[in-house]
Amino acid sequence: MESSVKGIRALKISLVVLAVTSLLQLVVFLFSGSVALLADTIHNFSDALTAVPLWVAFVLSRRAATRTYTYGFGRVEDLAGLFIVAMVALSAVVAGVESVIRLFQPQPLSNLGWVLAAGLIGFAGNEIVAIYRIRVGKEIGSAALVADGVHARTDGFTSLAVVAGVIGVWLGFPLADPIIGILISVTIFVLLWGTARDIGRRLLDGVDPDLLERTEAAIAPVAPAASTVRLRWSGHRLNVEVTAPMDPARTVAELAALNRAVEDTVRASIRNVGTVLTIAR
Repeated sequence: MESSVKGIRALKISLVVLAVTSLLQLVVFLFSGSVALLADTIHNFSDALTAVPLWVAFVLSRRAATRTYTYGFGRVEDLAGLFIVAMVALSAVVAGVESVIRLFQPQPLSNLGWVLAAGLIGFAGNEIVAIYRIRVGKEIGSAALVADGVHARTDGFTSLAVVAGVIGVWLGFPLADPIIGILISVTIFVLLWGTARDIGRRLLDGVDPDLLERTEAAIAPVAPAASTVRLRWSGHRLNVEVTAPMDPARTVAELAALNRAVEDTVRASIRNVGTVLTIAR
């Protein structure tokens, strides 16, 4: 519950920061007509909205397991990650279409100094959110929150691309603005692949091999030789299952002691652990 509270707090703060950033950029777009800035503004706004499904997921993950959902509701967080991927893809399409239209129907730009300032504002807002989301996401073990933080960081660099477009217009190349807008859209799709891969891996019960090696090393001093370890994320909680070869002559008390030793060792060595189950075979 404490980790969910931390995640919700991070989402609230990042939502406010990105919403303010997007509104400031939108105001500048209305006065300048820069489609590169519009592409960046739309993307930043969609990134702010991705906090909403994650917020809902963190709330639902705190619910107790039921007879229908016997493992609880942790996977809602990964489903929210899929929604984030869809939102980001939609923002890339909208920004790309608008940029292509402006490429064939150029329109004069004005207030370029304000456009440049808006690009820098976009970079600063996204970087603040990225640092905060990634730090909290790693702390509580939320892949969706970390991925959203990395996404915010890449958004910051697309904001710098808006600055590059302004410089291009200043140097006498007016098509630099829609071209930068198109490049931003392409960049979003490229970076989206990594996010979709991470979320998909969670949904298929995939884990980082390094995490598995750390867990195996942690239980080695207390578990019998040839024990096997399986890990599975449920939202931002890591469920651990250890299958240990046991002598049939061992007592129930000895098995219980082994289970306690394994659980204590895992929780002391690995963060964000949910359930720890030791199975004798």
